[in-house]
Amino acid sequence: MNLFVFEFVSGGGFCDKPLPPALAREGDMMLRGLLADLGELPGVCTTTSRDPRLPPLPGVRAIVPGPGEDGAALYARGAAAADAAWPIAPETGGVLEALARETLHMGKILAGCSPDAIRLTTSKRSTACALRASGVPCVPTFAHDDVLPPLPGPWVVKPDDGAGCDRVILVPDWRAARDRLAADPRELVAQPWIDGPALSLSLLCDGRGARLLSCNRQHVRVAGGRVTLEAIGVNAVADRNGQLAQLAGRIAAALPGLWGYVGVDFVLTSQGPVVLEINPRLTTSYCGLRQALGINAAALVLGLLEADSAVSSPPPAAGTPAFVSLALDRGD
Repeated sequence: MNLFVFEFVSGGGFCDKPLPPALAREGDMMLRGLLADLGELPGVCTTTSRDPRLPPLPGVRAIVPGPGEDGAALYARGAAAADAAWPIAPETGGVLEALARETLHMGKILAGCSPDAIRLTTSKRSTACALRASGVPCVPTFAHDDVLPPLPGPWVVKPDDGAGCDRVILVPDWRAARDRLAADPRELVAQPWIDGPALSLSLLCDGRGARLLSCNRQHVRVAGGRVTLEAIGVNAVADRNGQLAQLAGRIAAALPGLWGYVGVDFVLTSQGPVVLEINPRLTTSYCGLRQALGINAAALVLGLLEADSAVSSPPPAAGTPAFVSLALDRGD
């Protein structure tokens, strides 16, 4: 199988604008981890794309943007020459959804979530509504036309279609959150701050069910009202009573079309896990799965392409936690 892997930030999505350093580093980490796994698979011939401002990838076939070629055109060119495409891109602005739809429109195999599932999970508010309707515990999410409840404590304000910690801010109370929403009513949502460890799940999904690969601890920095993810402890949290595997299955049932590798951000409260958002794509935790668990997650994903293949649900391997650092050198 000829497979085209497209990591949006490092692979040409910013070819007409400055590269954001943090996103470029994170994207490059995910790309290198995925390519290393794919390189071990017999019968898989991988091509990727590369922003020419970044160092080349030794031993990897890569295409580069032509004169005046934007990220969408570059993706279409790479996917056209392949049997399947694996897009890795932010949900923001519908970028990931558009790449997924283009893949299917070209008649290629999509190694990722369905466009409809991506569209739903791109919106924090729509995701919360869908999860709540299925009884999955999730953080209350409010838009500008909602009445915010006067809950005590700080609130988080973020773009409804944001990815990661991009433009996530912490405000002191619900009134400040209400004012922020009023200032940018079309883009922002507000959520009450949930106390508890910030965690994430790495899942393998088949469109109907999910297998829990690992539970990861997120090392988050809050300074000056800004929230930053600085590191991840992959497979650092054990699912001792099976509640996280059950949560994974409930999420997959509530959101049909989740396929391949999927990330889930959540907080573990005294009452149990509370979902914050769903990432319908590779996340940075992928970079630590091989070291932590000794598995080739790319092989598991591509194995789902086999006829009648379904996700099995063994408990996560014990393994050893792997530390993935995202912090740029701030000089402090």
